[in-house]
Amino acid sequence: MSKLIPEQLISKIPPLYATEELKDDAKVCHVKLFISDSNWTWYIIEIGEDKDICFGYVEGLENELGYFSLEELEATHGPLGLKIERDLYFKPTILSKIRSNA
Repeated sequence: MSKLIPEQLISKIPPLYATEELKDDAKVCHVKLFISDSNWTWYIIEIGEDKDICFGYVEGLENELGYFSLEELEATHGPLGLKIERDLYFKPTILSKIRSNA
């Protein structure tokens, strides 16, 4: 169970590979995670059955689509020791819109 994302929100995220054939203007980023003391942000598009492995868009050293683990993110701290948190005000957003703002 994730400490970052409540179960009722996880249940709304498509399973891994469900949006694989969709273009960026049809993929939805359902959750935004960020760390306040760095420039890293994670947007979740899909989540695995294990509720740990996610596929999404990551803004960091480079901006790219990829896989990441919620368990690893929960254990991650920024340069000032801050933990990753969920943007409570984030509304599901089309990936192409997020990419155009990056």
